Amino acid sequence: MRGLVTKSTGSWYQVLGEDGKRYDCRIKGKFRTKGIKTTNPVAVGDWVHFDIEPDLESAVIRELEPRRNYIIRKSVNLSKQTQIIGANLDQALLVVTLASPPTSLGFIDRFLVTTEAYGIPAVLIFNKLDLFSNEGLEILAEYKAIYERIGYLCYEVSALTGKNIDVVKGLLRDKITLVSGHSGVGKSTLINAIVPEYGLKTGEISDWSDKGKHTTTFAEMFDLPFGGKLIDTPGIRELGIVDIEKQELSHFFPEMRALMNQCRFNNCRHINEPGCVIMEAVEDGKIEPSRYDSYLSIYHNEDSRA
Repeated sequence: MRGLVTKSTGSWYQVLGEDGKRYDCRIKGKFRTKGIKTTNPVAVGDWVHFDIEPDLESAVIRELEPRRNYIIRKSVNLSKQTQIIGANLDQALLVVTLASPPTSLGFIDRFLVTTEAYGIPAVLIFNKLDLFSNEGLEILAEYKAIYERIGYLCYEVSALTGKNIDVVKGLLRDKITLVSGHSGVGKSTLINAIVPEYGLKTGEISDWSDKGKHTTTFAEMFDLPFGGKLIDTPGIRELGIVDIEKQELSHFFPEMRALMNQCRFNNCRHINEPGCVIMEAVEDGKIEPSRYDSYLSIYHNEDSRA
């Protein structure tokens, strides 16, 4: 039978079959060795084929359909550990806060580079608007300007007061959306504001998740009552870039991509080469210095928490 993976604990997967029933599935040992080098060979959002076992209480995933895209991350401390946090997405929402906790520009840029690399439209949601002072609102306007100028949609919301929640609902309608961000940015509060009935499901999810290990490191998907599906992901402390070659990196910064063919040298790294149009654009204020700093940080494999 064919089905959609909606929950994962690392040991078990819940799959929504095409018959409308949910099945608890595991994967065969062989499945892990097919060149899949992530900690989770199957991810939420994957389409799979599975066989129901004779006892009818569980099933075995035997085949993974090709993914049209996915978001992958690696840990800084365990550089060989990579994890797919969601697959087959229409868009990704990054929930950002300027304080409590702060989301760095470097973290935002790494997330956006990852979504660009896999062709996933990204939206920035600036949450906790209710906590902002006048000074904070000025900083928020500066942050938004950086990203709106290069084509990213940015929205200010307050999950607590409900400000712009209807706007977010409109973004989610009839799409498969991954929601990500640091722990503590208010992701769960935001989701509960969008879908109040989701709050009733948290206990069920916890009970089910106890079946396997790593209960807090995997994503889960649920249906939106107004159409679409949302993949809620655990908080990410750090976001290491995976599978992007250095010579490709500038392709995933839209403001650099627009200029790169104008550099004097075809193989320009945009670091210290003469005739580099991108470095000139940074000096002229056409490319934001923070974005260029993120480019250099990723290029040199520096710590992703910056």
